[in-house]
Amino acid sequence: MCNQGFDTWILELRGAGLSAEYNLREANQPHITASDPRDSNTNHETNDEGIIASHFVGLQERFSTSIVDFQKQVDLVLKYRWDFDHYLEEDVPAAMEYIRNHCRPDDGKLLAIGHSMGGILLYAILSKNGHKGKNSGLAAVVTLGSSLDYTTSRSSLKFLLPLVDPARALNVPVIPLGALSAALHPVASRPYFFLWLKSQVSAQNMMHPELFEKLMLNNFCTIPAKLFLQLSTAFQKGGLCNRNGTFYYKEHLKKSNIPVLALAGDQDLICPPEAVYETVKMIPRHSASFKVFGEPRGPHYAHYDIVGGRLASHHVYPCVVEFLSRHDQA
Repeated sequence: MCNQGFDTWILELRGAGLSAEYNLREANQPHITASDPRDSNTNHETNDEGIIASHFVGLQERFSTSIVDFQKQVDLVLKYRWDFDHYLEEDVPAAMEYIRNHCRPDDGKLLAIGHSMGGILLYAILSKNGHKGKNSGLAAVVTLGSSLDYTTSRSSLKFLLPLVDPARALNVPVIPLGALSAALHPVASRPYFFLWLKSQVSAQNMMHPELFEKLMLNNFCTIPAKLFLQLSTAFQKGGLCNRNGTFYYKEHLKKSNIPVLALAGDQDLICPPEAVYETVKMIPRHSASFKVFGEPRGPHYAHYDIVGGRLASHHVYPCVVEFLSRHDQA
């Protein structure tokens, strides 16, 4: 995009990338505990009979540990308390305003590309503004591997759905996807598990091994349970809805007139082509374009190949640039 003369900006999700540094600094601060500074003294306190008060020391240590664990839990609740609608109503509008103020496009509109949840956010923006009859501030949109409704597809994300009820019942603050993916990475050397895990990310011979390893170790992060629970509505009748369950984003896409190019990978197991089509078919025909990358005999494109695969720069990127260039008025 930069080579084509576009001012290019990358939006970090709340809690990831640069926006995670503040939380990391806070997490590294020492926790306040109930321990007394004198506890560090190696001469244990004794009772009148000269017997070490081991029971008291043990109780105090357990109490201090409980306080620390409780404080960590409180910290998690306070730090990871956002959901999808926070991205939609607060973060993305703030980022768009910042970019507009710096780039000053002639028509005041931006071009947007979103992969996976990034594309879901763009669909939601079009839906919400179309419903209200408001200007979305977007001139054209490209989504890659994104959908508002997975009910008709065989998305592999369905294996996460058993976590929904326990997460809601136990009121856990976070879903540690980052830690889970990093923990699973060493196990991935086992042939069958490796093939399954790799197929979720990339098709055969489509991603450099070093890039795949970086993706597994660094791309996934801890997500708030509220975000997870709201995104899980994309697997329910009507598709993704707002936090109150009163607004179904897919339903109102028909009111948008912004040009959309929806791209899918033929071997995307996370967001299969049928899931992408389930959303894009709701957009008026004159505004929607749909394309699936991959050929019967190869090459094939999985969920991350359409953005980071070996051939993405040759096949996918030119398609994106051509579409956005046609709708660029700046």
